[in-house]
Amino acid sequence: MEENFFSLDDILLSHERLPCRTESAFPRLGFLEKSSDSRDIPEGTKMEMPLWLAKGLYEKKRRVLSMELPKVYREGWRTVFGADPAVVDLQKMGPYYYGLGSQMLHFDSPENPEIANTILQTFIGRFRRTMDSSQNAYNEDTSALVERLDCLERSLFKSGQSGLNSFQLWEKGRSSHLTASSLVINYRKRKITDLQA
Repeated sequence: MEENFFSLDDILLSHERLPCRTESAFPRLGFLEKSSDSRDIPEGTKMEMPLWLAKGLYEKKRRVLSMELPKVYREGWRTVFGADPAVVDLQKMGPYYYGLGSQMLHFDSPENPEIANTILQTFIGRFRRTMDSSQNAYNEDTSALVERLDCLERSLFKSGQSGLNSFQLWEKGRSSHLTASSLVINYRKRKITDLQA
């Protein structure tokens, strides 16, 4: 997944903290490690960094950082997701389970194929239920359904609800009114102001 710098969700995702270990000393960066009063960060220090900083410092050739998997992507949780992904509350695991998981694949790890497969199978296993819920919950309180969903699943749920509402309006004959596109309206406004000038 490529980052979209204009998306609030991508900005929040880039600030998710990842566990890592320093493979070399970081001079004069001791302020990043809150548990230490040292001016420098020594080699071998375990700490958490935001995703954007970890991606910037991580290099395959020069081993500056080594990344550790967040617990939700480790073997124990992959087993849980493999058994029944629908029962897991992804919001508690972190609101960006799919996004952070796909970003974790940028770091070298022997477990990357298993992580990618688990993310894919989790999405597949939860997609049908999410979309069924969005289509069958017309004019109902959906807060209990939505509170367990990841950010990506929430946007899919909202899209499903929007599609259902549009379909209901169409069925009732309320959507047959043609309206001008916002681009056409803006173009007309611009053309009028150009003529007046």
